[in-house]
Amino acid sequence: MGMPTVYTTAHVLSSVISTAKKKGTVGFVPTMGALHEGHLSLVERALEENFLVVVSIFVNPTQFNNASDLSNYPRTLDSDLELLSIFDRVIVYAPTVEDIYPKHDFFEPIDLGALDTRLEGAFRPGHFQGVVHVVRNLFHIVQPHSAYFGEKDFQQLAVIRRMVKLLNFSIEIISCPTYRSANGLALSSRNMRLTDQGKSEALIISETLNYMKNLGHDDTPSKLMEQGVAHFSKGKLTLEYLEIVDAESLTKLTDVWSDHAVCCIAAYCEDVRLIDNLAM
Repeated sequence: MGMPTVYTTAHVLSSVISTAKKKGTVGFVPTMGALHEGHLSLVERALEENFLVVVSIFVNPTQFNNASDLSNYPRTLDSDLELLSIFDRVIVYAPTVEDIYPKHDFFEPIDLGALDTRLEGAFRPGHFQGVVHVVRNLFHIVQPHSAYFGEKDFQQLAVIRRMVKLLNFSIEIISCPTYRSANGLALSSRNMRLTDQGKSEALIISETLNYMKNLGHDDTPSKLMEQGVAHFSKGKLTLEYLEIVDAESLTKLTDVWSDHAVCCIAAYCEDVRLIDNLAM
């Protein structure tokens, strides 16, 4: 155990990974830092399935369409490394912007279809192309056998799966269940910006999702969304969207249920934007 070794340049990291691959597989957990138990659960899963795990810590400027959101995003490298020190066989890649986006870097946006225009795509234009760009570059640098992502970022997961398919990456994308606190709040690095009262008020998000799930499919998706919005309005948060969509196409469900329906929600608590989702 002990503090994980930190690499800041791609060429040194690549050399270490090449040596490790002679002994076994390499798993990858990309993060923007401000680590919490949700991230650690991804690392644990990756360690169960691989010889070495690479954790990247990089606040990616290209996926923020709000300058204040980027500047306010927590940066906590020292405490991140402390959290990771409980693991063996973990190394950290903490690059500069120049290392991720070198001058000769060429990126052409990929066709994300409805994934780029629905839900998060509608409210954060350009966000997912920024995600695709950074993950593509990270995949080229790390070249892992598998990469691990949390299901809280449900739409991001769909985007990354599409990117892997379109760009022919031979990397297995593994989704892991949303990690929640004992009271149901989905863990997020943004939660660090909430007061204790805010964290309490944010529980209306998971409460609304569970309320809707418990109502079941007796009504149409549209009716259930109406009931969900009414329940959410009992709390103090500002709702951005609450929609039931098909899990694969992200098509909004209105009159008829699909086999894989999921409710996605985004809301503001103390000016902090939070997202969550739950299979219906």
